[in-house]
Amino acid sequence: MGNISRKRKHAVASAVSNLPLAKNETVELIIEDLSHEGNGVGRYEGYTLFVPGALPGERILAKATKLKKQFGYARLMEIVEVAASRTKPLCPVYRRCGGCTLQHMDYEAQLAFKRKLVEDNLRRIGKIEGVPVHPTLGMKDPWRYRNKAQVPIGEEEGGLIGGFYAQRSHEIIDMEACLIQHEKSDEVVARVKEIASKYGIRAYNEETQQGLLRHVVTKVGFATGQIMIVLITNGDKLPHKEALTQELAQVIPGVASIVQNINTRKTNVIFGDTTRVLWGEEYIYDTIGAVKFAISARSFYQVNPVQTELLYGKALEYAALTGDENVIDAYCGIGTISLFLAQKARQVFGVEIVPDAIEDAKRNARLNDMDNVTFAVGEAETVIPQWYEEGNAADVIVVDPPRKGCDERLLDTIAAMKPERVVYVSCNPATLARDLRILEDGGYRTVEVQPVDMFPHTNHVESVAWLKRI
Repeated sequence: MGNISRKRKHAVASAVSNLPLAKNETVELIIEDLSHEGNGVGRYEGYTLFVPGALPGERILAKATKLKKQFGYARLMEIVEVAASRTKPLCPVYRRCGGCTLQHMDYEAQLAFKRKLVEDNLRRIGKIEGVPVHPTLGMKDPWRYRNKAQVPIGEEEGGLIGGFYAQRSHEIIDMEACLIQHEKSDEVVARVKEIASKYGIRAYNEETQQGLLRHVVTKVGFATGQIMIVLITNGDKLPHKEALTQELAQVIPGVASIVQNINTRKTNVIFGDTTRVLWGEEYIYDTIGAVKFAISARSFYQVNPVQTELLYGKALEYAALTGDENVIDAYCGIGTISLFLAQKARQVFGVEIVPDAIEDAKRNARLNDMDNVTFAVGEAETVIPQWYEEGNAADVIVVDPPRKGCDERLLDTIAAMKPERVVYVSCNPATLARDLRILEDGGYRTVEVQPVDMFPHTNHVESVAWLKRI
């Protein structure tokens, strides 16, 4: 195939699949847009190609790597004309890692892309036109924003390595620094590798299921400076436990908790069921705004506390509480949004399917001396309809669902309960648009939407939407 003419290539491709190009063929493209994944979008003779690393406005040469009936993927080979939005990635392992898909794009352009992503989904999926989508709220310094790191551990030449998985593989690439993680996380991982190696602790091997240390998880309280180290092990016994933990606590300032989590299953899931404190406390603490939170090894806690304060502040603004309202917080997690709302509501009812999260939520309410919050375990789509049947109405309902969005039963219940306002916090513009359409058909109007950049240099965007009863 490599020796036949371009015309012959097209004839072969057309005969096989009616496509205008063949696999491994290099073509010239003008990049017109970005996909929701952050890939460049170009068209060759009407056929759509997605090109990772390419930016709108660029003229490129791209090699077709995977072709489907309606679209395909190509590898960026050469940039003939460079977009003004292109910038040099700061991370030395950016290309190999794949964690930050937009680091080659100027930050202001990233924010504009994320706003457009929300607008496009509202129009295309939700059929919602004319709703103001405000400029994305970004960070003054969009680096070192993650308060949590989960680092797989491996071995190389007799020593421990830890870093990230190479794209589309489970090959661990050793790493000294991740520019979106808190600097303390880099220090913790480096010290654990060094000290555990000194004591002869072996890394877990996925293929043989032998070895002990699987992952190191770090959590950092941005406001308090407290650090938690979680050692995830393939077994109950941790050799030299006392010496290891004492040395870690001595060499890393700010360590308040060292925890072991035991996971002996043959799984990609990071945490196992058993957790025990090896040194220090069970919890570390952090604050978002005026609210204090206790964070355990298994607690879900927003990974970007700086932007979380903006996100929840906007949710509180849209809720427009005066102190007389009953508020329901669906998918409440450990109570982060609930406690923000409780500062200004008469009563807040939170519901979450994970029992441990509800226990954390109750603990956090006590920690903040808030007695106007009630938490319940269960599916939001089951518990809230029960509350409604029991006569518990809500003036405002706040939802913060997972990426799959809200269950339709919950949306139907919201429409039946007829709260004056609905505040929808979303991590997925597509399911946000779908659910806003359902709520609008149920008697609500979307007033405005505010995107928030919780994860700079990635294609992810959070949004807060305000809906009003009509």
